Amino acid sequence: MKRKMNCEIARNFSVLMALEKLGHFPKKQTEQDAWFLSPFRSETQASFKVSIMKNRWYDHGAGIGGNVIDLVSLVLKCSIKETLEFLSDSNAVFSVHQQQTSVVARNHNIEILKVQEISHPALVQYSNSRKIPIQILTIFCKQVWYRYRDSVFFAIGLENRNGGWELSNRNYKTSSSPKSYTYYNYGHQQLVVFEGMFDLLSLMVLDPELINASDIIVLNSISFIRDIKYLFEKYPKGILFLDHDSAGRKATKELLDNFHHLEDGSMNYYKYKDLNDYLCHGFRD
Repeated sequence: MKRKMNCEIARNFSVLMALEKLGHFPKKQTEQDAWFLSPFRSETQASFKVSIMKNRWYDHGAGIGGNVIDLVSLVLKCSIKETLEFLSDSNAVFSVHQQQTSVVARNHNIEILKVQEISHPALVQYSNSRKIPIQILTIFCKQVWYRYRDSVFFAIGLENRNGGWELSNRNYKTSSSPKSYTYYNYGHQQLVVFEGMFDLLSLMVLDPELINASDIIVLNSISFIRDIKYLFEKYPKGILFLDHDSAGRKATKELLDNFHHLEDGSMNYYKYKDLNDYLCHGFRD
């Protein structure tokens, strides 16, 4: 049962616990203070200070501070009402001291700790900011908790064919090993190819019928083009949805020159960097 939360009660909610619920953990801590990497921006030196005694925070890099309500409202970009709901939702708490599931993969000091259905408000908001509804996000992706250099993070994760994960949140994009492409083989006669997870998710928004009638490859890196060429011979038809940068255009041209049954789907968003850029800034209902 949720505790009824008002502003007076919420102001006494621990800033440290709120940061933990938001997926941020201290880089160093004493009895009086804790220092974090800023939840508002990317940085390598912890400049975000929490006074444990005063239960207040101050971001020295941004020059702002306040109480726990201010913090949650700014991080999640939400209303006071939504902030109170977040603070009163005990189910949202995830403690790194809880018993973890077995390690799934490691890469570049990345250790996968837990894989679950996506529910964290920060990830839902990040997905919404990229115009991907949660109903579509959860078809292909998971909520992945991972450790990197003694800190714990969470991200939207797409699993590749070898059990590694592509990891993306508002601040970071990384991956765990083994690195590979993602392949959904449903037995269809058509193959669609994307560079990244958000391209796949974007086409699911734009043209779900095409996705549902196709086998799917997400490269996770343009370099895996060479590893999937043999698959094109298995399909009567293939459609490429690669990025509109130099690497993506070069790969598309090479594939079209060598496999005449392939089509260039990127012509539909030729003015934009990729499918998600088109969905966010060019597509109109």
